[in-house]
Amino acid sequence: MAHLRTRLKKTIDIKQMITMYYFEFGKEYVYRGERHDFWEFLYVDKGEIEVFADDRRLLLEQGSIVFHKPNEFHRFHANRVKAPNVIVMTFDCDSPAMKHFHNAVIRLEADERNLLASVIEEGMHAFSFPFRYPLRDHRLTGGPVGCEQMIKLYLEMFLIRLLRRISARTTSGLLPSTVKEKNDEAVVKSVVRYLEEKVGSPVTLDDISDTLHVSKSRLKELFKKGTGLTIMEYFAKLRIDKAKLLIREQPNNFTEIAGMTGFGSVHYFSKAFKKATGMNPSEYARSVKGRLKSQG
Repeated sequence: MAHLRTRLKKTIDIKQMITMYYFEFGKEYVYRGERHDFWEFLYVDKGEIEVFADDRRLLLEQGSIVFHKPNEFHRFHANRVKAPNVIVMTFDCDSPAMKHFHNAVIRLEADERNLLASVIEEGMHAFSFPFRYPLRDHRLTGGPVGCEQMIKLYLEMFLIRLLRRISARTTSGLLPSTVKEKNDEAVVKSVVRYLEEKVGSPVTLDDISDTLHVSKSRLKELFKKGTGLTIMEYFAKLRIDKAKLLIREQPNNFTEIAGMTGFGSVHYFSKAFKKATGMNPSEYARSVKGRLKSQG
């Protein structure tokens, strides 16, 4: 007896990756623009940027993503106040569903940010970081099995998740969400705001729980679900990100920066910074200055 097969429909099918980047730009950075025959999206991970796409002018804040369709001229610049961190990915995709992303500017939700982070993580397993063009010339060996395929799968999941949100827009233009989801996300945002305000001070889980009037167990569960990190992992990353920002934006010395980011001494700061970034603060400062000089 013959067994009938069902070919599964593909809503989004990524054919080829072209570039993937994680940029840490200076606050004066200007990208003068380009046009190409493939899709691109730009996500603002930190800070904000101003984007120009054909006849559109957009202000993208932290957590927002914009899509550029094939052959759309686009350029952007930093706002001269905050040094932005930006994820840029380009890829070939001729799926008809991609038309829904034209002109789309979306603020990502927690699970979407996690999917995008997974794309970057698998990319770091597959290709040398920072990513360079062409990706195929910088493949790594010995990474987890299937990491290149996982890039494709996570990216397709990410796009389908966004497509569902676009398709589910109500007549009021709002995206449907349950009250519980909104409340959970509000808790995570409150924790993030608290940590940002306390970046130069010691913080404990008890402090956060007492301030927000949320149990420690619920805080840990919601924050891990919402960000993919524990609260203290996120706080440690926040302090390093703040230190990097200060190095890029302000003329403080490393002792001052260590104090402003809650490290007990410049020695401890330097050690933690190198563990997190692979460079000590002086090396990072030189790399930023070199990059800004080449961009200027």
